[in-house]
Amino acid sequence: MRASFLRIAAIGVALLLIAAGVVVTRPGSEGQCRPIDGSAATIWIEAALDAIRRDFPAPTVHSRNLYHLSAALWDTWAAFDATASGVFVDEPQVADNVVSARIEAISFAAHRMLTERYRDSTGAEQSLAEFDLTLASLCFDPAGGAEPDSPAAFGVRVADAILSEARNDGSLETSGYADPSYASVNPPLVVDEPGTEMVDPNRWQPLSLSEQVTQNGQRIEASLQEFIGPNWGFVTPFAIDPDPDRGLPFDPGPPPLLETDDDDFVAGASEVVEFSSRLDPSSDATIDISPASLGDVALGTYDAEGRPVNPVTGAPYAPNVVLEADYGRVIAEYWADGPDSETPPGHWNTLAIDVANVLEADEALSIDGLAVSRLEWDVKVGLALNGALHDTAIAVWGTKAHYDYARPISMIRYLGQRGKLDETPGVIETITNESSSPVQRHGHLAAYVGEQAVRTWLGEPFSPTSTTAGVGWIRAAHWVPYQRASFVSPAFAGYVSGHSGFSRAAAEVLTELTGSPFFPGGLATHTVEPGDLLHEAGPTEPVVLQWATYRDAADQAGISRLYGGIHVRADDLRGRTMGAEIGKLATEHARSYFRS
Repeated sequence: MRASFLRIAAIGVALLLIAAGVVVTRPGSEGQCRPIDGSAATIWIEAALDAIRRDFPAPTVHSRNLYHLSAALWDTWAAFDATASGVFVDEPQVADNVVSARIEAISFAAHRMLTERYRDSTGAEQSLAEFDLTLASLCFDPAGGAEPDSPAAFGVRVADAILSEARNDGSLETSGYADPSYASVNPPLVVDEPGTEMVDPNRWQPLSLSEQVTQNGQRIEASLQEFIGPNWGFVTPFAIDPDPDRGLPFDPGPPPLLETDDDDFVAGASEVVEFSSRLDPSSDATIDISPASLGDVALGTYDAEGRPVNPVTGAPYAPNVVLEADYGRVIAEYWADGPDSETPPGHWNTLAIDVANVLEADEALSIDGLAVSRLEWDVKVGLALNGALHDTAIAVWGTKAHYDYARPISMIRYLGQRGKLDETPGVIETITNESSSPVQRHGHLAAYVGEQAVRTWLGEPFSPTSTTAGVGWIRAAHWVPYQRASFVSPAFAGYVSGHSGFSRAAAEVLTELTGSPFFPGGLATHTVEPGDLLHEAGPTEPVVLQWATYRDAADQAGISRLYGGIHVRADDLRGRTMGAEIGKLATEHARSYFRS
């Protein structure tokens, strides 16, 4: 919406001035502010997403913050509704002008919640300034306090109640979310050196990097990874049943284990190498990425039935054929979010806002088949969506900590240096005297006869904005995923995939509450232009990502982690299944507050 765009633009200019040391006059009673003509909930979610993009990209912490923000927005909205009830605060309110009272209460609740949660975050000065400017832009004074018994005072009271109740919820917030109890059974994998040694090849192994930088560009002083969020399975959930004993509220069962499920373990690692071999910009291999080809994947599988017809327009989904190397690289980077990462929970909030914008423009906003205002849509979807994402973080990280499963870089190097990867001609081969003769494909690997070689992405090039690394033969002991050299792989165990769980949970919420599995119009798109990639130059041509349904988008998020080389099949597929169940549970639990 235009008003929202102007608000964001004004705040952006103000933040630049603050960063430059220029004093910015706060909008006040002189008419510089503008009464809201949209949804206060959207405005505050967007402010939260900005803070997330500046902060350390911990999906666990940010999913919790988004849930508690959404609960505050919901509880303040519900207080003025005769049939709804609050999650943390169920305190009926009356007002002559309910619309204005709700906006005031919501805004003060959100301002208090976000200010407290991001007070000590990376980028706190900018984030707190944005929260003040956002409140002021809505014609409220951040420094003026709240009149007793006013909607503003109620909003602050709601936020304070949530902050107080959540302070000891198992997140270790008061300790900066740090849990020093985790210790890896494996020594570090030094990425710049070949191979790896593992005490237990099934277990996660921290990486030692010459330089460690988060996906949104924050430098980390330590070169050795530390497991993020091993305590998160013990955090108080929204809808799922807690597990105070093991911190494993959702148990998908064990992943494939070496010496127990050798074939599946080896196949999973080998498959990731095969995905990496497809990232060759010089290859002319193509793939149809339209919903007609890749849509309607059966849950827990990679079997796509395809969606031949757009049910909204009645027209067939047209083919969308692109180079597979472009597609694989694009989705690996798009779903990872890159330097503006709002983390997967934030990404799905952004998609939900986009959906609401389209539905509002079409005058088609509804929840469970009933027409609603934009504000009601936002607070109801927000509660269910962020409740589901919060629960998914708890369930996924509980699983990660419990099974402590290895990442592909450890699996592939460990197996490859022992000659145990599945041999696949042209992708995974044992180096022989014949194959390593000077004119043969392994000629540069003649010193390593008997080892396995892999045809794979060659690692981040020296100048990633203008050159490509391409694909070629290297020792399996040197394998790296399609990631920046300063990141390589996330600092927590692989099983199950957070992206897969978050995305499928969000897809279920949107499917349930909108009453349709399809994006508005039966199709959503995102275009990545040549030069937009970060890990190396590309794509070669524009790539238009397409999703018919929310679940199609979630499935693409899951498979992107195999192209990116940081998850195996079991991580992805079981994460999807977990997310699907959590999304449905969270939606039904949210509905219990809608209709109390």
